Amino acid sequence: MRPAFDLPPLPLAPWEDTKETLHLFLQIVGKIRMNTHPKLNHWWHVTLYPSSRGLTTGRIPYGGADFEIAFDFIQHTLTVSRCDGRARSFALAGLSVAAFYDKVFSALKEVDIEVSIRAVPYDRPYTTPFAQDTEHASYNGAHVHAYWRALSQIASVFEVFRGRFLGKSTPVHLFWHSFDLALTRFSGKAAPPMAGGTKADAEAYSHEVISFG
Repeated sequence: MRPAFDLPPLPLAPWEDTKETLHLFLQIVGKIRMNTHPKLNHWWHVTLYPSSRGLTTGRIPYGGADFEIAFDFIQHTLTVSRCDGRARSFALAGLSVAAFYDKVFSALKEVDIEVSIRAVPYDRPYTTPFAQDTEHASYNGAHVHAYWRALSQIASVFEVFRGRFLGKSTPVHLFWHSFDLALTRFSGKAAPPMAGGTKADAEAYSHEVISFG
């Protein structure tokens, strides 16, 4: 069955401050996933995933246990849950990046998850450490919900498109550093070495790809 496709309006100017704050929230959670999930080829271990309520890290192995961090863009909460049933949640509205950072790591500690990250923005025009960033503190729930609905519908289209391909493909995932929902197909052929770029770029594009996003 074809997915319904009815994108909500989301003009940039009214939600830009919220978008910048949310982007930094996602970077914090994405860095936690990156530093705890076992490495996957082409850096698939760093990404977040659309869910039926928002975005999630999916299951992250942690020793003999596992945990998940999930954004709920209907109730506008974040939940840290562990496989033994323990969970901690808090509301997103009204939080600065610094307050969000503190609450995430407090929630992790309360369920006995120890994680460390490089706690500064990645590839953004500002460099204030997360723990000190009180400037970015906008969260308009209606705009975030509209963003998630658009993201969810696009992800559904990508899933149908992905299913038509028999070769190697990424899951539909969101790269938190660039705020980019992506789907990539691989030809199976090795690519020539990249000129310039980072070590991560060279590994991610070690084989011929075509990306959609």
